[in-house]
Amino acid sequence: MRMIGIGDNGAAGLLPQYIEWIEQCDLLVGGERHLAFFPNFTKEKKVIKAGINTLVNELHHETRKVVILVSGDPLFYGLGSLLAKKLQIEIYPYTSSVQLAFSKMQESWQDAYITSLHGRSIKGFAQKIDGRKKIAVLTDETNSPQEIARYLTYYGMTEYDAFIAENLQGEDERCRFMSLEEMKLASFSPLNVVILKQRHEIKRSTIGIPDEAFHQRKPDKGLITKKEIRVLCLQELQLQEDSIVWDIGTCTGSVAIEAAKIAREGAVYAIEKNEIDLENCLLNQAKHRTDFTAVLGKAPERLDEFPDPNAIFIGGNGGNMERLLRICIERLQTGGRLVMNIVTIENLAEAMGHLKNLSCEVSVLQVQIAKSKPILHLTRFEPMNPIFIVTAQKG
Repeated sequence: MRMIGIGDNGAAGLLPQYIEWIEQCDLLVGGERHLAFFPNFTKEKKVIKAGINTLVNELHHETRKVVILVSGDPLFYGLGSLLAKKLQIEIYPYTSSVQLAFSKMQESWQDAYITSLHGRSIKGFAQKIDGRKKIAVLTDETNSPQEIARYLTYYGMTEYDAFIAENLQGEDERCRFMSLEEMKLASFSPLNVVILKQRHEIKRSTIGIPDEAFHQRKPDKGLITKKEIRVLCLQELQLQEDSIVWDIGTCTGSVAIEAAKIAREGAVYAIEKNEIDLENCLLNQAKHRTDFTAVLGKAPERLDEFPDPNAIFIGGNGGNMERLLRICIERLQTGGRLVMNIVTIENLAEAMGHLKNLSCEVSVLQVQIAKSKPILHLTRFEPMNPIFIVTAQKG
């Protein structure tokens, strides 16, 4: 059984050996567009329509000579890796659409970040690409070049220009350089690749965004996890690039935003009970180029809408601590960490008791910080409110 990559130029782009294998096979499998490249094939053709498991079951006991046609490189966001795990198959790649697009652009691509929005949500795209100099994006009809341009503009990522390659190697091939504003207004073939390139470098913010850089509730500011505490909490969470994170009581979204910048290939889910604070969280997402799920509600309600996390931050529990912690620890993946900020010794004692009853390994960091403040021509220290950072690891 062989899998052969093919381009939009059909049989004309294939090696003679590949053509021979196709002509000699008993069953030719592929999409309707791929099969149409071989109108004179007289043996059995099978259009791939159902899911991957159905295809595997149908091919698993096949004893005839089979060739499967797929677009480009089967191991590049294709069926190759999935089928290779389940079938005895030989894979013969064609040039990928990204390779072709960069060749048309006449740009090197070994330093490019490559991602796919094909059949996927655009959620989280902002933090994935923020600061990257060169990005190749596989698109679909929902996540079209126009939608990508609108999305980037909303998040203030206007340092990018675009190169759009359509119908590569096909009769209607078209390649264009565009600004984001031009891309919003243009029309494109469904078969396209978008390459984004920075006009000028934008440096990503480092961990510890200043408090004043966040939209906050007025006039009673201060409902924010302070920068110094935030940095310590993020360290305790031990986030990885692909972590799934919950932020409970997100308020301004400061912790969730910094978590999203660290776990840029993962996902962040936040919940906030105050509608005005949630609005500020959404404003802060756009300002700080992070795109995560933030919902209105009082935890533990609505947590069932989130996937199981690797890390949980609780900035405020609003009562019913036992139920909240029990649900969080039940949902937390094995080895995951829960970090909780507490300001009173009564709540500290209660939290420690619940977490130990839930068989967690618990540690507490007491933080007392003072910051310098000018007074006339002198300097004094002004203390911040002391806080307990409770960390629980699920065994």
